[in-house]
Amino acid sequence: MPPSPFRRIFAGLIVFVSICVVASFGYVREGWTLSDALYMVVITIFGVGYGEVHPVETTSLRVLTIFVIVFGYGAAIYTVGGFMQFLIDGELHNAFRSRQVSQGIAKLRDHTIVCGFGRMGSIVAGELQERERPFLVIDESPVRVAEAHEAGMLAMLGNATEEETLKEAGIEYAKSLATMLPDDALNAFICVTVRDLNRSVEVVSRGESQSAEKRLRRCGADHVVMAAAIGAKRATQLLLHPSAESLLNSDDATHQLKDELSMIGLQMEELKIGNTSVLVGKSLQDIEVRGNRGFLIVAVRSVDGGVDMNPSGTRKLAAGDKVIVVGHRDDLAELCAAHTLKRQQITYRGATLS
Repeated sequence: MPPSPFRRIFAGLIVFVSICVVASFGYVREGWTLSDALYMVVITIFGVGYGEVHPVETTSLRVLTIFVIVFGYGAAIYTVGGFMQFLIDGELHNAFRSRQVSQGIAKLRDHTIVCGFGRMGSIVAGELQERERPFLVIDESPVRVAEAHEAGMLAMLGNATEEETLKEAGIEYAKSLATMLPDDALNAFICVTVRDLNRSVEVVSRGESQSAEKRLRRCGADHVVMAAAIGAKRATQLLLHPSAESLLNSDDATHQLKDELSMIGLQMEELKIGNTSVLVGKSLQDIEVRGNRGFLIVAVRSVDGGVDMNPSGTRKLAAGDKVIVVGHRDDLAELCAAHTLKRQQITYRGATLS
């Protein structure tokens, strides 16, 4: 494996300086002054064609001069070669990278454009990469673009607020765009620019202040992510409800979970085993809908208030027990009708949720 350019330059300089020092000391030993010796070494190595400072008549002087010519000139060429290798390798690498990025962008269809590779942008890009979704990162910082390249991501250097940059990123063929810049004004400008270029693309914008959410939506953002608010809610949830059991005992967390499930067509219900239910004294595995469980039993809350997370199918049910299930609305309705179960109502901030 050939040495790296830096190593070659460093080694060449050490050898070159060493040869100059040894040669100068040799001329001084022959009776020359130090200035004459250094001058002789320089004009000999670089072959400028000047005459000799003193006649080189003795055998020792001629051997020394031959040593300076051969080894000094060789060390100089080796060092200069290192510089040339450094320049050529860098230029070739940049040209190859640029061509690779251009070809990758040209092939993108139904992709996501991530504007900004900072704290949030890098997380978004990492999640997209994990899920093997096509995406492209845009950032103004060469350092961040290089970091994205090192992570195996497709990234380009540019200003996402400019139309030309977005067109180069394939905004006409993009499915979605996430602008994760820490500046609300820049995010709003990007949203406006994107809407001018592609009205069908889904835009997710980062927001720093509560007042910015409405402005970003007016500028064209479909969704606004308030990073600070999300982080604060998550920290509070971990402090107040550190376990899954506590999560089910929290009205706030339960309401949030129900909202998130409803976005994917599911709902969570707390179904009570009535005194007349056919399931009293039977096991969980007896809860079936047309012989096919179209739902997931998350937990069982007993009469005394205890919560059994991920209960086994052999767990016996008693009157007053509450079965917490997740499933489609129709499946849960049929479950209640088949086994005489009652849906519990949860009170949340004065409102009743069914």
